[in-house]
Amino acid sequence: MTQPDPRRRIPRTDQLLALPQVQEARNRLGDSAVRALVLKTQERARQGALPVDEVAAAVVAGLAARAPVSLRPVLNATGVVVHTNLGRAPLSKAAADALVSASGYVDVELDLATGTRSKRGVAAREALLAACPAAGDALVVNNGAAALVLATTTLAAGREVVVSRGELIEIGAGFRLPDLIASTGARLREVGTTNRTHLRDYTDALGPDTGCVLKVHPSNFRVTGFTSGVSLAELRDVLRDKEVPLVADLGSGLLAPDPLLPDEPDAATALSQGADVITGSGDKLLGGPQAGVVLGRAEVVARMARHPLARAVRADKLTLAALEATLCGGPAPVTQALHADADALRARAERIADAVGASVVPHDGRVGGGGAPGVPLPGWAVRLPEAAAARLRAGDPAILARVHDGACLVDLRCVPEADDERVLAAVKAALDG
Repeated sequence: MTQPDPRRRIPRTDQLLALPQVQEARNRLGDSAVRALVLKTQERARQGALPVDEVAAAVVAGLAARAPVSLRPVLNATGVVVHTNLGRAPLSKAAADALVSASGYVDVELDLATGTRSKRGVAAREALLAACPAAGDALVVNNGAAALVLATTTLAAGREVVVSRGELIEIGAGFRLPDLIASTGARLREVGTTNRTHLRDYTDALGPDTGCVLKVHPSNFRVTGFTSGVSLAELRDVLRDKEVPLVADLGSGLLAPDPLLPDEPDAATALSQGADVITGSGDKLLGGPQAGVVLGRAEVVARMARHPLARAVRADKLTLAALEATLCGGPAPVTQALHADADALRARAERIADAVGASVVPHDGRVGGGGAPGVPLPGWAVRLPEAAAARLRAGDPAILARVHDGACLVDLRCVPEADDERVLAAVKAALDG
């Protein structure tokens, strides 16, 4: 007698969708994702890869393990503070709470007192001006490149942007500054050479077609040796009577001097030295969300805000909320990691190393994100076998360590101390294979 095909006992789709756990998952993940997993699980059973009587349990388990977003939280144990591959600056608790508060309806463009429309981003602008009093006005856009594009478009579309050849840099993912500026309709007027640019190079290039002079901080490399450059103060003296705006692209978004990074330009200093407008990123040394920050003379910033392109690159309510909270709340994680005490880092590393029989070695962290190239951040790391790195990345929590000189180095500089026990458990699991 022919045995009945066991695949006939595979639960029907409607039966699986009616399960209470599946109903809950439909609210959390959406109907399409749930239905797709149900059908995939049924197909596994039809192919014989899953016992028929385990289909319902597999569907429930699969949905429980699935999150509505594919991005995974990662503990940054590389020692690189602003790690571009990990999303640059981690947000402070105040900024994270602000994101949640702003996720619903908020008065982003509404005056609740009068019930009329208001200007967008007023509170974030006020927070920036409070953090950088040297600026006459501020504007927030969606990223640092957009801030620079908006500045050059507003001031020099169809005209010339005068810039030193040594500052025509390439930023991340192959994007080059000359290409960005050319996309605005402005023409580059290159002056000087790769290693030496003099004041006369700028003055000789100025003319009736000059839209602005641009100074760019080459933040992700250094040129040393036979070099020379021109300061913002020197350029301001030349441009003062010519009504040519001076734009400084600082990159990192540092608002005030930091003694730890003496060569990293900051907005307050650049403006006091004569820059009409500075541009930078919100998710680097400022320690906030991805954003483009514009600070400068009120009339120049107002021109940028009125330009039609400003609408295309404006920041959303979540960015504005997180940026305001970053500026008004407690120290950002980036600031804390940069200024972490080396002795405290060593003590934390030794606790983990002692528990697993590993050693602790000196390890210099880095600013990262194209900031302060070559500046070491003295610290310590737990030295593990190189094979542990892949196991840490694949674990839960996922931990990204540094692989160097045949070893896996776990640097706790950017790991919150509250997560040390999770790191220890992950290290033990990685060493156990």
